Amino acid sequence: MTAVSERALGAAPTTGVTTGSRWPVFPASDDAVARWGRLAPDRTALVDDAAGRRVSYGELDAMAAGWAGRLLREGVGRGDRVALLAGTRAESVALFYGCLRVGAALVPLNWRLSAPELARVVDDARPALLVLDERHAMLAARVDALGTAPMRTLGLSVSHDVTDAPPAPVAGSADDATMILYTSGSTGAPKGVVLPRRQLLYNAVATTVGWRLGPEDVAPVSTPLFHTGGWHVFLTPLLHVGATALLFDVFDADRYLAALAEHGCTVAFAVPTQLAMLVASPRWGAPLPMLRYFISGGAPCPPNVRAAVRAAGYGMRQGYGLTECGPNCFATNDATADAHPGTVGWPAPFLETRLAREDGAEVDVDEPGELWLRGPQMFAGYFDAADRTAEAVTPDGWLRTGDLARRDAAGRYTICGRRKEMYISGGENVFPGEVEAVLCGAPNVLESAVVGVADAKWGEVGHAFLVAARGATIDGAAVLSHARGALAGYKLPKRVTVLEALPRLGSGKVDRAALAALAREGA
Repeated sequence: MTAVSERALGAAPTTGVTTGSRWPVFPASDDAVARWGRLAPDRTALVDDAAGRRVSYGELDAMAAGWAGRLLREGVGRGDRVALLAGTRAESVALFYGCLRVGAALVPLNWRLSAPELARVVDDARPALLVLDERHAMLAARVDALGTAPMRTLGLSVSHDVTDAPPAPVAGSADDATMILYTSGSTGAPKGVVLPRRQLLYNAVATTVGWRLGPEDVAPVSTPLFHTGGWHVFLTPLLHVGATALLFDVFDADRYLAALAEHGCTVAFAVPTQLAMLVASPRWGAPLPMLRYFISGGAPCPPNVRAAVRAAGYGMRQGYGLTECGPNCFATNDATADAHPGTVGWPAPFLETRLAREDGAEVDVDEPGELWLRGPQMFAGYFDAADRTAEAVTPDGWLRTGDLARRDAAGRYTICGRRKEMYISGGENVFPGEVEAVLCGAPNVLESAVVGVADAKWGEVGHAFLVAARGATIDGAAVLSHARGALAGYKLPKRVTVLEALPRLGSGKVDRAALAALAREGA
């Protein structure tokens, strides 16, 4: 596949989101890895756990410079896309910063997708080059065979001549794309989220300020690098302040806990499924003297998992974000998280928030409404899809997240769930996340998911899908009995199904469309 250079990627005409003069033009010197490569070249930037390798800022800077030179020799320049099909490796990080230096955007591909699904993503992104590691070569060949044009590929481990003078970095505008992340979904065409330079910078600043991260912090990166969580929850904010990121190519609960202690990790992010696996590990509860807190994100964390984290003596916080904004949109502290379980706290620096009713009017205190966000850490639009961007962003720049939240009198936010997941039973709104949290507190329940299904009497009722803890069994009636004292009658699921595992999308999120289909079949 040859380079596509007819459009300036990330510019307002392509994406449909404009920033005007609100945020500055970004100089070529705005490169965190290059900055720390000069200021603290011997400081550890990355620890590649699988490779048993430490990479200093000086080394990472040189690797990025090598990639920048190689990309230019391959004909890749400003406005082009570079696809990546690889695991979580130091070379993947270096490639990203090499792309920044030539003005290209990285398109990380989800290697969990099938070849036909990936082919649709590649056809949409039209990359100038595909970079891949050895273990994904066969998948790349299948994708290439299904695509509309042959791909030009390059190995992630290709050697670079870093003895040559590095190319001069390209200056860019605030809306120039740094990355395009394709969000998962059970239906529909691929949707590429364009992350501009301003989003990268402002998320890094907001994260390090809101979560009090500095150059002495060490944090794991255990979610894949085709997610915003892998790149931008910890990795790019840590590199922004000269801290250290611990890279996991695969997630293994025992090894993760051992590495937290071995490398003196100070904060740790994990999605709820990962946290549940950690709690079940025989290593759980071992001393982690340097760890200040765990942060859970990607979905609401079940109360029993939160309680287990706190019982082990670790701090526990709930985060919130999405690919289109942040992804670190709120910040809290241990005292607030303990006193108000489930809260995500207050908006991050630079970010404006609204909670809107169906007509766009502001909700009252403690009334659920759709969360709207606006600020410099917002995406530049959906790639080559101005119509989709216009559906998500209001004319005055508010991102309609589709998530429901409520705000208390102290300004603290709590996420209620997705608007499209909410169902109405007997005229009352039911938020699956609230029900799922109660069900996960029942004995032997590891995971739960609730979907609304049609009912002749009530309009809709809840159908709960449960997964048992390792070695345990679930009595559905006992689970509902447990929930009856904590939930209003209309919120109580009317049907229960026990599964070995919940179906998931390529992103790892629960596939609620598949569960709804199962519920209809069962009915």
